[in-house]
Amino acid sequence: MKVTVNGTEKELPKGAKLKDAVSGETYVNGSLISVHLSTDRIREETDDLELVTSRGSMTLHLDDSEHARIWKASMDKIEGIGTRWVTRNIAAFGSFKTKVKLDREAKMHRQYDCFFSLGGFDNDTTYMMIAMDDHKWAYGAGTGRIGRITSGRHILPLLREGDKILSIRPVVSERSTENAIVTKDMNYQLEDGMSVETYVLVELNKNSPMSSEHLLVTAGKGYMTISDSCGSYAACSDNTDVAINDESKEVRDAGRVSVRTSGSGTGRILFYKDRRQLLPSHNDAGAAVKGRGILAHAKAGDTVTVATDQKRVLSVGMTQAEGAEMLRSYGVKQIRTGDTSDDAVIVEQEPEWTMHAILSKEVETFGVPKGRVFDIALDRKNEPDSVHYMEKVTGLSHKPIGTMKVHFSFKGVPMITFEGDEERGKSLYPGAEFKKCKKGDIGITNQSRPHCGLMGVRLEDSKEFGPTGEEPYGTNIAGSFKGDLKGLDGLKEGDIVYVKEAKQ
Repeated sequence: MKVTVNGTEKELPKGAKLKDAVSGETYVNGSLISVHLSTDRIREETDDLELVTSRGSMTLHLDDSEHARIWKASMDKIEGIGTRWVTRNIAAFGSFKTKVKLDREAKMHRQYDCFFSLGGFDNDTTYMMIAMDDHKWAYGAGTGRIGRITSGRHILPLLREGDKILSIRPVVSERSTENAIVTKDMNYQLEDGMSVETYVLVELNKNSPMSSEHLLVTAGKGYMTISDSCGSYAACSDNTDVAINDESKEVRDAGRVSVRTSGSGTGRILFYKDRRQLLPSHNDAGAAVKGRGILAHAKAGDTVTVATDQKRVLSVGMTQAEGAEMLRSYGVKQIRTGDTSDDAVIVEQEPEWTMHAILSKEVETFGVPKGRVFDIALDRKNEPDSVHYMEKVTGLSHKPIGTMKVHFSFKGVPMITFEGDEERGKSLYPGAEFKKCKKGDIGITNQSRPHCGLMGVRLEDSKEFGPTGEEPYGTNIAGSFKGDLKGLDGLKEGDIVYVKEAKQ
């Protein structure tokens, strides 16, 4: 059987399951997949069908009735039939054979009703009739009502004998999102003609480089979590503690992706399902060109695989040689600074944003010896707010290697302190008090003390004072430096220390 997966047709064995279709595709385990029903299946399940005639198209809304079910079962016979006669009361299409029961009683037929008629009171010559006006007549099938013409009614006065019903097709939206289900069940049974999408593909707006970078960072793990969903949009609040400048503003059409730039939830990403007006507090970050069926049905708490048309052009964390190869693949020239040897680790890149790097066609990569990058462990379980603070201040929230600028270091003093963000520090509540601060522990002065936000590392154990010199109640322990701390010897005010999170 044939199944279309992310726009490419695949030949699968009969009885194949969803796991067979998505093998090798862009997909993060546990995220939603949309499965669009085949045209034949939609025809069976929908109550709205388009009758394409030689005079134009009209829509038939079917009743929930036995006559409607008989009509559905006869669709293949009805396609291609012509108009047998047209009067001021009815237009008759046929004939064809059915199992409609004979009923000679005259019944009322309302304008735009669609119903059965039995020619010669014989169901071997069944006709599909459309009432042109209200009238009462015995057509051999009682009311025989199938449904009602709901749109395209202007076609009816144009019908003439010999006009044909060229095709019957389900009425679906442009994106067919109403005719899709979402699932994570890899054993879902597929049918011939189905269409599957495993991810949302976003085309980034090059006129919004900062918003595009924010989306690249947020989708960097390969997926996003839907924080809330309504009729207008599906939103992701995975990365909201950010500052984003005003950029491109657009009408928020269905499929557009925006980033909130001010107010509550700055940095929130919204995928639109319906058209909404331009809003000054939203930047246009791009458009979802695949996976809109996933977004249409995603609910709060669901995860969605997200990819972008442009990969992130960031060499931080690579060696100078690896960075050169990656940049070259995007047509960007590398200018090496600092330690320029092939094995040196890139700790800074300028420009850092992807759109700027591509536009400028060259970037500077600043390298340091591998020993200048320190591994740290972060206590996400016990101190999530302190870890969040540290990631934002060091830049680890958006790149693999962060920076810590020395605030105070003096030979013989058992700690080194690093500059923080006092405003952010004011919202850092006291955490669990340490009983013993160990060598290598990373601490942050919390809001209970004057120098809130200051960061530090302890160089020797202490039961009294933390990494920033504060007592236990004024210190939040966010993590620790791993390995040998001798590389921190001789630091002075203003020096930069590079850190990366150790692999667990």
